[in-house]
Amino acid sequence: MLNLPPQVEAFLKQPNAAVIATVRPDGFPMTVATWYDWDAGRVLVNMLAQRARLAWMRSNPKVSLTIFDDDWYRHVSLYGQVVQFEDDPDLADIDRLALRYTGKPYRKRKVKRVSAWIDPLGWHGWDPSGDLSSPGVDAS
Repeated sequence: MLNLPPQVEAFLKQPNAAVIATVRPDGFPMTVATWYDWDAGRVLVNMLAQRARLAWMRSNPKVSLTIFDDDWYRHVSLYGQVVQFEDDPDLADIDRLALRYTGKPYRKRKVKRVSAWIDPLGWHGWDPSGDLSSPGVDAS
């Protein structure tokens, strides 16, 4: 498990905006906004079963996630691997994410969704105050 400073852990536990990057079959990275949750050192994301990025993750489980504060200069980027895929037949995981971000269950109830669990292997943070900055990064 990745060892993060407490202030970075606290930041990741907030429902901040995030962008996930996957690797397409042609080698190009592709980014998309996503909901996420931080759970005991792992990241949960969830997507429609027919999304291209799900197929790309299955082919190449290496991903990155950048999480932004309201001030996008405050951010933490994680890189790691998808270690588990799970069907979400009762929509429990997407409801978990929707409640986290909107306060309401996911509204589209007749869809097939899949969850992916990411084990982060490393991180980089930036924050003008230095609070979220990676070790050795001078924020001044």
